[in-house]
Amino acid sequence: MNTTQQYRFRKATLEDLALLEAWQSNPHVRAWWGSDAPYDAAKLADPRVDRWIVSHGARAFAYMQDYTVHGWEDHHFFHLPKGARGIDQYIGDPEMIGLGHGSAFINARMQVLFAQGAPVIATDPHPNNERAIAVYKKLGFETSGPAQKTRWGLIVPMLAFARAEGRHSCHPAPSLRR
Repeated sequence: MNTTQQYRFRKATLEDLALLEAWQSNPHVRAWWGSDAPYDAAKLADPRVDRWIVSHGARAFAYMQDYTVHGWEDHHFFHLPKGARGIDQYIGDPEMIGLGHGSAFINARMQVLFAQGAPVIATDPHPNNERAIAVYKKLGFETSGPAQKTRWGLIVPMLAFARAEGRHSCHPAPSLRR
């Protein structure tokens, strides 16, 4: 497993649009990440979403976004506590798949979000995306309800909760489960 210090997150910019388009054209990304609406200046400027290019050493290889779940009133995680963040990501570089980078860089970002005060981090993979679901479970996420259709597609809701000692747990208070 790679240590979290090996990953660098930098804000995605307009200069990254060609890279993002290339990554999203890869079959392993297209299988789970809708790329019908390309990124543009307006999407990159959306204050609800922080968009990151993830590098291992000097090699950019992944995209990650984290967002306020309260930015959309119809969002399926809108019921979560103030400060909750949602995450989505993909490894764009096919040569970096299957080497442990996914769980390592997701964990690195989760630690930052919890340190910044997020009480819970939510994610919503497609129910058939077994690889992603296994990674999330490894990182402490737990399914928080049945698969559901949303305006973003078919999802299975998953949550990981912050704990007082700075680590995270997937066990929410009963009132937060749906």
